Amino acid sequence: MKYRFCICLSLILLFNCNQTVKNDRSLTLIEKNDTQEKIELNIVDFNSFEPYLKRQDNQVYIINFWATWCAPCVKELPAFEKINSEFSNKNIKVILVSLDFPKQYESKLIPFIKENKLQSEIIVLNDTDSNTWIPKVSEEWSGAIPSTLIYSNTERKFYEKSFNYNELKIEVQQFLK
Repeated sequence: MKYRFCICLSLILLFNCNQTVKNDRSLTLIEKNDTQEKIELNIVDFNSFEPYLKRQDNQVYIINFWATWCAPCVKELPAFEKINSEFSNKNIKVILVSLDFPKQYESKLIPFIKENKLQSEIIVLNDTDSNTWIPKVSEEWSGAIPSTLIYSNTERKFYEKSFNYNELKIEVQQFLK
C-alpha cells in the first residue's frame, strides 16, 4: 500500500512540476533561469479563428500564415515585426498565424518565438481540415505558405507570396490612404 501511494505521489509531483501546461486552448512554457519568461500560445481551431478574418473596426489587419519549418516564412517575419513596430500608432494590427505541427509547439515554435523576440500577436491554428478552411480565408489560396491577408473595413487583399520589408510597407500604406 505504501508503495502504491509513493508511486501515485511521485506521478502527481512529476506532472505538477512539469514546465509545460497544456489544455485545449493554450500552451504555456515557463523557463526558470535567471529570469522567468512566460510564453503562452493561443491555440485555436478554425471556428475560433474565423472572427479574426472579419473584424469591422477602424484597424487594418495584416494576417500572415507561416510556420517555423517554412524557410521563406521565417525569412519574411522580420518585415512583419518591423511593420508591427513602426505602424503601431496607425491602427495597424499584425497577427502571425502559425501552422506549425502540434508535436513541434514545445520543441520548435516556442523556442523560435523566444529566440526571435516576436512581438506581434501570435495565434496557432490547429485545424487539420484545411480543405474546408483555406477557401474561407481566400478563394485564391492554394494552401501554400507564406501567405498574407491584409484587410480593412473597405478593402481586402490576399497575397500568396513572400514579402520583404519594402514590398510589405507599400501594400500596407495603400490601406492607410
